[in-house]
Amino acid sequence: MNATNRTVVVTGIGATTPLGGDSASTWEGLIAGRSGVSALKQDWAVDLPVRIAAQIAVEPGEIIARPQARKLDRSAQFALIAAREAWADAGFTAKAGEDAAIEPERLGAVIASGIGGVTTLLDQYDVLKEKGVRRVSPHTVPMLMPNSPAANVGLEVGARAGVHTPVSACASGAEAIGYAIEMIRTGRADVVVAGGTEAAVHPLPIAAFGNMMAMSKNNDDPEGASRPYDQARDGFVLGEGAGVVVLESAEHAAKRGARVYAEALGQGISADAHHITQPEPSGSGIAHALRNLLAGSDLKPSEIAHINAHATSTPQGDVAEIKALRKVFGEDVDHMALSATKSMTGHLLGGAGGIETVATVLALHHRLAPPTINVENLDPEADADVVRGEARVLPEGTIAALNDSFGFGGHNVVLAFRTV
Repeated sequence: MNATNRTVVVTGIGATTPLGGDSASTWEGLIAGRSGVSALKQDWAVDLPVRIAAQIAVEPGEIIARPQARKLDRSAQFALIAAREAWADAGFTAKAGEDAAIEPERLGAVIASGIGGVTTLLDQYDVLKEKGVRRVSPHTVPMLMPNSPAANVGLEVGARAGVHTPVSACASGAEAIGYAIEMIRTGRADVVVAGGTEAAVHPLPIAAFGNMMAMSKNNDDPEGASRPYDQARDGFVLGEGAGVVVLESAEHAAKRGARVYAEALGQGISADAHHITQPEPSGSGIAHALRNLLAGSDLKPSEIAHINAHATSTPQGDVAEIKALRKVFGEDVDHMALSATKSMTGHLLGGAGGIETVATVLALHHRLAPPTINVENLDPEADADVVRGEARVLPEGTIAALNDSFGFGGHNVVLAFRTV
């Protein structure tokens, strides 16, 4: 196989989410159909129109030593926790160079964030106003940089093949993983740590999203607020956390005897060129991304048994995605078990593609599709096989799964994985 068409596999997974402090507890929560959404108890939330969010289950301060944590924005803390788990899960025992299984020059890191160090920026501005110039942290700039999570993960593992930070709103995490696949496929790296992170549970983003009418205001029922495909859906619920995978060339993984979760088939990318925040209503841009995925891989629609949908619980977005699936796959959609895991985790923005890739890979590995919760009255326009009630066993044999991610600005990214 030539260096421009190498097979890529997933050998490690890691996560910290509203459902659990690692990938195992997160997966357990997804399969159980447990909501990670709760009421905001902070004093600053009292006067907000939206007073619910999917907050992290395990605070990073319980895991990262204080001297290091105080130099990291919350988004970088999440990324580091998820990356450490994924790195160890892949079987690496030290950073590149110290672990003889990987050379630093053959290791990359691609960690995305849609918003970056927003809490650092806003908190330090408050310090500046209230306490003066001298009290502003000298760590502020490296903490607020959007590439801070990627840079810190790269430092942690010793990545020298390239450290990158795609920023494409809520498609950022998926685009990071797609970029990482290409780094390996084209021979730039043998191993890449990739994913997405976000930490934007703060009054300003919540107020802004709320005033856009993008978020659910179902404050009286936090656990039932995120309800993709339900006729009464009224917007997404903000979540926080990170999801990271270790991607590796199949040859490199076999050489070191690594366990393989799934094959990473590739990505399909497109842009709507329609509106800064609204999806193209017919799903044509998403359909173009799906066709690009098929054109760039050996994936057959008949192989696709599962889709982890973007499905944020917005009236237009949920339906546009299904229209796109119908445009490209036709009746084959009837045999694709569709899961909307944001019903449980909330919407992690730039971290969504990361944690949902973890969920997609685990769904293939365990042959189990998570349920979509809170769907009491299915929208008739949600013309697909939405997994509801309880988890669904997936078919035997070779099957594939998609992870869809879309973002403000019209960014569309679709990732595909297959059983091994």
